Amino acid sequence: MQLRQLEYLVALARERHFVRAAAACYVSQPSLSAAIRRLEHELNVPIVRRGRRYEGVTPEGEVVLARAHRMLAERDTLRQELAALRDGLTGTLRLGVVPTALPAATLLTTPFCDRHPHARVSIESLSSADITHGLTEFELDAAMTYLDDDTLGGLRRLPLYEERYMLLTPVDGPLGGAPMAAWSQAAALPPCLLNSRMRNRRIIDECFAAGGATAAPAIESDTVAGLYAHLPGGRWSSVISHAWLHMFGVPDGMRVVPLEGPAHGPRVGLATGPDDPPSVLAAALLAVAREAGVREALDALLRTYLDRHDH
Repeated sequence: MQLRQLEYLVALARERHFVRAAAACYVSQPSLSAAIRRLEHELNVPIVRRGRRYEGVTPEGEVVLARAHRMLAERDTLRQELAALRDGLTGTLRLGVVPTALPAATLLTTPFCDRHPHARVSIESLSSADITHGLTEFELDAAMTYLDDDTLGGLRRLPLYEERYMLLTPVDGPLGGAPMAAWSQAAALPPCLLNSRMRNRRIIDECFAAGGATAAPAIESDTVAGLYAHLPGGRWSSVISHAWLHMFGVPDGMRVVPLEGPAHGPRVGLATGPDDPPSVLAAALLAVAREAGVREALDALLRTYLDRHDH
């Protein structure tokens, strides 16, 4: 059994098409098919369901595929460790991030690149479910995500900060001068919010419901940037996570108003895959995260914006 055969199998499971998998591996389709057939012969089990086209893997194939992911990850980790001894940390850190945590990602990636100038970071905006899949299939080294997500299972987790929800509203609006707002008051404003597929929106809807209200936003977006694009001009308000202030700040003519209720929302943190110990790149990011002071930096930024309007 050769690692190249395992690479072909992983590519086939990912692409779900023999020709595309062969192209991804830079080999001909007959070569890829023959290599996987040899692997089946060597292990004496059927791995791939074959019809007129690729139809998935067999139960035995699922076991082989899981081991293939782990063995290839171990090979990559070995290469990274040897390269780090020779040249310092190199390679590309594959980081998945839930969309609502993207504005705070630079609090980790910038110090990581400062400490490891020969390494690179590839960031991908993903749903919580896609992040769990990416980590367990060794397609990601680490992820910034909600740590209370049940799908994370036994993956390693490092808390970074707790979301704090604020009303972002026009200064000359009904709540522009309020020291604090109720969730029911926020729901009565013309709001723009993330759409209901986003975990952040579902959490915020629960907060509205706890306050006896339901929000009916006229504008919904699947990105924080799309939401913020509608805020300048004084027409719309929104409920934001304080982490978004790190990238987007407070638009001119608007103000951050605290919302009544719990001081903190769900925890956002760093999750890494099932490999133990973690890959060299994941371990390096964890080391940076432990020293980055993300919670303190975001809380200090929020105090700055709140104090700005109190004086």
